[in-house]
Amino acid sequence: MDRVALRGLRARGHHGVFPREREEGQTFVVDLVLGLDTRPAAADDDLAKTVHYGVVAEEVVDVVQGEPVDLIETLAERIARQCLEHAGVQEVEVVVHKPDAPITVPFDDVTITITRSRA
Repeated sequence: MDRVALRGLRARGHHGVFPREREEGQTFVVDLVLGLDTRPAAADDDLAKTVHYGVVAEEVVDVVQGEPVDLIETLAERIARQCLEHAGVQEVEVVVHKPDAPITVPFDDVTITITRSRA
């Protein structure tokens, strides 16, 4: 299976369990790896036979900016489901970063990584 990756998609969302997170929002960063067969697209040089990563990026930003959830696990699941709506995408790895998580000790990042497939 071939891979198309999008790294560092940024969007402001209002996800989290604390009232401040819901009210003020924060930046979330999303990395995606889409698994698909790119041979038909490459053979015909045809965008319609692969995944349009620009469209996927816009959809992921819409999910992050959309309905708030408590957990980044839920957010990652919603993003994965949206990516799998694209006919050619057979598998997706989603990493959601929450770099401004409300943690009281020094840290660099909080992430959740999930992999989902059609099977």
